[in-house]
Amino acid sequence: MPTEIVPRVHRLGSKFVNFYVVEAEGRLTLVDAGVPGFASTLEADLRAIGHTPGNVDAVVLTHSDADHTGVVLTLRNAGARVLIHSADEAALAKPGPKGGDASPPHLLPVLWRPTLWKFIAAIATSGSLKLQKIRDAETFSDGDVLDVPGAPRVMHTPGHCVFHFADHGVVFAGDALCMWNPVTGSRGIQLMPRQMNVSHDQALESLARVEQLEAGAVLVGHGEPYRESPRVAVARAREKAAA
Repeated sequence: MPTEIVPRVHRLGSKFVNFYVVEAEGRLTLVDAGVPGFASTLEADLRAIGHTPGNVDAVVLTHSDADHTGVVLTLRNAGARVLIHSADEAALAKPGPKGGDASPPHLLPVLWRPTLWKFIAAIATSGSLKLQKIRDAETFSDGDVLDVPGAPRVMHTPGHCVFHFADHGVVFAGDALCMWNPVTGSRGIQLMPRQMNVSHDQALESLARVEQLEAGAVLVGHGEPYRESPRVAVARAREKAAA
């Protein structure tokens, strides 16, 4: 069931994967789209907050990973626009394995971890291993203010985007940060595990931009909301990365 984080911002999904609904003037923007299995409860989830899939004007994607795009086609069929950064459009249309630090061989040293297997099992049973090709998405660039409900400003970090909904007082960090580590199971604000970042060094460097944003909460793809400012979130994440 949806959980209201702040007024007009709701968290959907499961204990493994989050996506979000932002309401503005009676219309909706979804930030990310979870896993395909969430389609079975999507209509009921939206009805619980007084809406239907037809009220979703747009789905804005932080990136093209399969656990962030699951109900995109369902919502597109209901009339929603789909938007993604221009650098990630090709991967959305033709998904495949990640490169860099997140390439499949880099997972081998951590495959012994039970938390990772629970995460993989949850993703697999949700249908995310069957990659969806999502073509003809609208694209945006760093610094754009999107013409969707809530009017978020885009901050592009390599391989990823962060959305700042200033009027709602929230930053959507996607996988730039997490509150639950899918490899170790550790909790608290932190970078995603190295094995899931295309470039761990770039992910760390990108925090310098995130900490400049003004908001009262940071919402992530994995784990609970972080109910302090991006500046505090980044400081904590840096401490954890250096430990």
